[in-house]
Order: sequence, then structure tokens, then C-alpha cells
Amino acid sequence: MRVRDSVVVITGASSGIGRATAIAFARKGCPVVLAARREEALEAVRQECERHRGAEALVVPTDVTDPKAVEDLARRAVQRFGRIDVWVNAAAVTVFGPFREVPLEDFRKVLDVNVMGYVHGARAALRVMCEQGRGTLINVSSIVGVVSQPYTHAYGMSKYAIRALSASLRQELLLDKAKHIHVCTVLPATIDTPLFEHAANYTGRKPVAMPPVYSPERVARRIVDLVRAPRREVVVGPMGRSMVLESRLAPGLVERMMAQQVDKTHLSRKEPAPAGHGNLHVPAPGPGAAHGGWGGRRRTAMRRLATATMLAGVVAGVARRARAH
Repeated sequence: MRVRDSVVVITGASSGIGRATAIAFARKGCPVVLAARREEALEAVRQECERHRGAEALVVPTDVTDPKAVEDLARRAVQRFGRIDVWVNAAAVTVFGPFREVPLEDFRKVLDVNVMGYVHGARAALRVMCEQGRGTLINVSSIVGVVSQPYTHAYGMSKYAIRALSASLRQELLLDKAKHIHVCTVLPATIDTPLFEHAANYTGRKPVAMPPVYSPERVARRIVDLVRAPRREVVVGPMGRSMVLESRLAPGLVERMMAQQVDKTHLSRKEPAPAGHGNLHVPAPGPGAAHGGWGGRRRTAMRRLATATMLAGVVAGVARRARAH
């Protein structure tokens, strides 16, 4: 499918990957429909999008946990632009905490946003796309949808569920012979977004971006590429690709390494953090941002060091397994 002039709906467009994706499509001359809970942040994104090639942007404040609101989002997109060519499900929230200490209301909220929000988006998008006979649905999952980690149980569950949803939809479309409708899943590694700052947290330690950290623009470029050349799943970030591959060869080793990495580098040992709901139930104020402040030279150096360390450990573990057999 040609990217330019494609009508693109993006949930979670107020920050992080969703925001970077909206701007990436606007730069290609695409009309974009921006959805999230924060109208102020969406207006800031709209202004940035419309600076690129005169792209049009429509703001539709939307809580993705409300199926009627998501149907209204699709209706308004079609009403304004006549069709929906691409729908990107990118809304996401998370909670950090020991399993028995995370409030159940927070656990449910993560699943409601990250799973049911995608279900609502997929239903609204596919209804329009099936009528049109074409379109691309892109679901943003994560490498933790392949390699689990401690203290983010609900988030990891949701990212596994997103992959399962995408696979099931592809199978259904295959049986329906809807060959011009594509469902793609994106699995980013750690991305420089405000997700960690906005997370609910019950660990007593401040969540930080676990190196290696990649830019949200890197994910946005892969999402745009999927419109040109759809693929079932794409992993963003060399470390993510390595972990997904090695998890198939040595799952127990990678599981242990992930546990240690989270404890050492994902939760600060220097900065304590009070318990709180983060942005789960009330959206964060302000104009929002694509980045979370985890970039820069220091993070690049940490990324290289972490990549080298992780790969060395994985290679050593696989070699030990090979010798054992």
C-alpha cells in the first residue's frame, strides 16, 4: 500500500510511540486522526503534525476502554476523511510492583487499556476495512510479549495477549479471503518514552528505562514501513531481536538474565519512589512528549555496554548447553 495520503488513526497519540508515529505519518503527507485521553496533549501533537507538508490532523479525545468512544473515533475519521487506511493501536499503561502488592484495580486497568483497548480498536478498524476491502491494522506489543520480566505482570500479560489477538485476526482474515487487509504486530525493545515516569509503582524504587534504550522514532519508522510492506511481526532494536531469538534456544537462561537485568537496571537502587497509581486512572497533565529523557550519550554508552554484556552471557549459556548435549 502506498503510504502518502493514507488516512491513519492512532490511539495513544499523546505521547511516546503513538506520538512519534503520528508525526512520522504526517511527514509522509498522511492525514492523521489523533486519539488519547488528554486533549491538551493531542492539540500539541496536531500542531506539530500540521507543520509537515500541510498534513491534516483531527483530534478526537478517546478513552480506549470505552467501546462506544472507540466506535465514535472510527466514525469521525470516516466522516472527515472518507476512509481508514491504517489503524495503529499504541495506547499503553503499566504498573510496577511485587505480584501480591499491586492493587487489583490497577492490575485490571492495565489489562483494560492494553488488551480491551486493542480489542475495541481492532473491532472498529476492521469493520471499516472489511467494508472497504483493504487496510492495515498495526498492534504495538513489546519484546516482553515474548520474554517476560518480573514486577510488570499485567503489562507482560497484555503484550502476550496482543500477539495472540493479532495472530487470531490474521487467521480469520485468511479464512475470509480478505487478502488486502493486513494485521501486523510490532515488538519494541526498551524505548525512550514517558511510560516509566507515568507508571503506577509499588516497588519503592523509581522505574528507569532498562538499557539498551532506543528512540520512539525508530519504532515509528518501522510502523510506517509496515504500511508499504506488511509483515506478521517485527522486532525493533538489535537487543530485542537477539533476546527473542535466544529465548527460543535457551529460554531458561534468558528468563534468568531478564530477572537480573530488571533488578539491576530497571528499578533504581538510588532513587526511592512513593507508591502511587501513576496515570492509570487519571491522565497526566500537560502537553505530553514523545521522549522520556532517556536518550543522550550516556544512554548510548550504557546501551552498548548492556548489549555486549547480554550477548556475551547468552552466547556463553548457549555454548554450555551445546557442550552438555
